[in-house]
Amino acid sequence: MREADETTRERIAAHLRETAASPSTLAVEFDVTANAAIDHVRHVAQSIAAGDDEQLLVAPPECVECGFSEFDDPANRPSRCPECKSESVEEPEFRIQ
Repeated sequence: MREADETTRERIAAHLRETAASPSTLAVEFDVTANAAIDHVRHVAQSIAAGDDEQLLVAPPECVECGFSEFDDPANRPSRCPECKSESVEEPEFRIQ
């Protein structure tokens, strides 16, 4: 299938099969917002959940200051750490394996 014929979600899924990526990286790569990239990834996760041969792996966000990584939604982009209130929080990373 040619790239022009693929949907954004199909292209994101193909990209995540090759390498891990954060929402910001996907946003730049596919010309969408970071929040739209997260929505696409969530839909991709639902699509691959139907098959048993692949799964979406999520490295959760982590606070740079205190190391907190127990966020309620590991696929979200938190603006601050609930523990130390720092705004230095690394984004989650997604990969399909």
